[in-house]
Amino acid sequence: MKAQDYKIEILPIAPADGGGFLASVPDLPGCKSDGETEAEAVANVRDAIECWIEAASQMGRPIPEPLRVYA
Repeated sequence: MKAQDYKIEILPIAPADGGGFLASVPDLPGCKSDGETEAEAVANVRDAIECWIEAASQMGRPIPEPLRVYA
């Protein structure tokens, strides 16, 4: 599985909370990151996906298949 196979949801962060964007991956519980721009949030969460998969693999935990495949 590759980071780009997983759906990424992006939401704006309120200015009172620091602004920017939050990117999360519904198929991978707790996998999220943020960035000042949408593009930065996506790049950061793709790195987080790789780390999530690596950590789950090292711990012997199952890695969920992407429910939806996106190019």
